Amino acid sequence: MKLTLLSVLLTGLCASPLLLAAAPDVPMPADWHGRKIEGPPPGANGCGQAPDVTRIQHKYLDLPYANLSKAQKMDIYLPDQWQSSYPVIINVHGGAFFGCDKMDNQLVPALYGLQKGYAVANINYRLSPEAPWPAQINDLKAAIKFVRVHAKQYSFDPDRIVLMGGSAGGNLVALAGVSADVKELEDPRLGNADVSTRVQAVIAWYPPINFLTMDAQWQQIGIDGQKHTTADSFESFLMREQIGKVPAARMATTNPETYITSDDPPFLIQHGYLDDTIPRLQSQEFATKLAKAIGGDNVEYNLLMQAHHAEDRYFHSRNNLERNYEFLARHLK
Repeated sequence: MKLTLLSVLLTGLCASPLLLAAAPDVPMPADWHGRKIEGPPPGANGCGQAPDVTRIQHKYLDLPYANLSKAQKMDIYLPDQWQSSYPVIINVHGGAFFGCDKMDNQLVPALYGLQKGYAVANINYRLSPEAPWPAQINDLKAAIKFVRVHAKQYSFDPDRIVLMGGSAGGNLVALAGVSADVKELEDPRLGNADVSTRVQAVIAWYPPINFLTMDAQWQQIGIDGQKHTTADSFESFLMREQIGKVPAARMATTNPETYITSDDPPFLIQHGYLDDTIPRLQSQEFATKLAKAIGGDNVEYNLLMQAHHAEDRYFHSRNNLERNYEFLARHLK
């Protein structure tokens, strides 16, 4: 499908918007010298009620994909109908890099794939209170390697790996999708150093792409949105320094645009027109640059006109989920 920068989805109603639990007292790390940061809570159900997984017959919970942190775990879900191999979705939750969990309502879109014949590998990763950048992308890369190495054991098709994530998770899946085998984004301590991290498709919802341009984009589109360049923003906390003072080369490692090449996989990118957390121009500009590199037929950008950030009644609606899986069906051979 050709890239359409103003593709409009008038979706039906579904789940309620993301509900956050009361924020716990998260200890600040020793390498943070700013004020105390409060954000999305960590832990199961902290960022919306997780779907009921008790009826899923074939699952493996809390498998370690690396051994540097207790956070480096994944849950694997397989369709009821057995096959020798399934295309696999690696799901990456959002939460400002600060909170949320693999077991919250952000799992809903990936689990929808079970009925479409997809396996799901749903991951946690080190959050910013535990570790600064690049721990988060290091962990996602390690999870991709784990999926590929253990493909036979869990009936994964290693040639049909999909990344799916929203918000901070959208940044991570976009970055991993365009940076196949870029060693500066990997940590050899996490294992499988020589295994490829190439994937075959990416779905990114309302992702931050270029941390440094978001505040200026609010002015462009006339929205008084969340500030990202301040000394106490979630992005500054992630980097352990106000992002405008971080060396340009280090900031570039957070930006998927840095790594765009002509052999990148197909992308579906969706954003809410009314989003006041991440400017919609982040997705639009990234989609435009991707299309120039890999062709408009390989990039789909949908602007959901009535949606705010992470508004489930639009992004999790049946109509929208069907659109996501139609995209995958077109591109996964």
